[in-house]
Amino acid sequence: MPVSEWYKDWFSSPYYEILYFRRNEEEARRFIDQLAGYLKPKPGSCMLDVACGKGRHSKVLAKMGFDVTGIDLSEPFILEAKKFETENLHFFIHDMRMPFRINYYDYAFNFFTSFGYFRTMREHDNAARAIAQSLKINGIFVIDYLNVHYAEDHLIKNEEKIIDGVKFNISRWYNEDHFFKQVQIEDRKHGGRRQIFTERVAKFSLGDFTDMLAYQGMQVQDVFGDYELAHYDIRKSPRLIIIAKKIRY
Repeated sequence: MPVSEWYKDWFSSPYYEILYFRRNEEEARRFIDQLAGYLKPKPGSCMLDVACGKGRHSKVLAKMGFDVTGIDLSEPFILEAKKFETENLHFFIHDMRMPFRINYYDYAFNFFTSFGYFRTMREHDNAARAIAQSLKINGIFVIDYLNVHYAEDHLIKNEEKIIDGVKFNISRWYNEDHFFKQVQIEDRKHGGRRQIFTERVAKFSLGDFTDMLAYQGMQVQDVFGDYELAHYDIRKSPRLIIIAKKIRY
């Protein structure tokens, strides 16, 4: 599988959903509640959920009364998410590297390390540019990413999970620039069918994001280290949650 395309096949696989989507809306709601308490968005604010998956966070935001749009490259995810569309909740198949509604949104979100997948730095810059372009001036971008330093220190090299009759053998490693996760799948419900997928995520630090966002006219306002919005510690925090403001076009 070409490196640049791994996410397309993996995210469209039913096994991705089995492995990752045990998280429920209650978990999403708790995080969104924390963010809303910090950001204090005005009623009816327009929000963009970039790489929204099946819309777990989008649905919570919409239930809070905001006007929410979710975009994702995965057609299966968006087709499922569309079942929950309402007057203030809409979903579209869209590549985050491409512009989507210029100077339109008050807030943009990118949750659950849904960035850093692309082959080249130019593609990551294109994604950052498209997100910046979608925001109004003084609009806010929130990105929820892994903390590179914590992930290195707490890497679980090998792990086995059995979920709904599907066996997952997971191997993790990293080099100077990326984290890798190979998922070997044995589906015992379907005669032991086997598949292998390899995730690849860029090792972007706070400094990397600060520079990337600044180049697109966004300035980091605050940084948190977990879903309770605790202080970010470069070694102890499991997450890197960045709040940035669009200060120029």
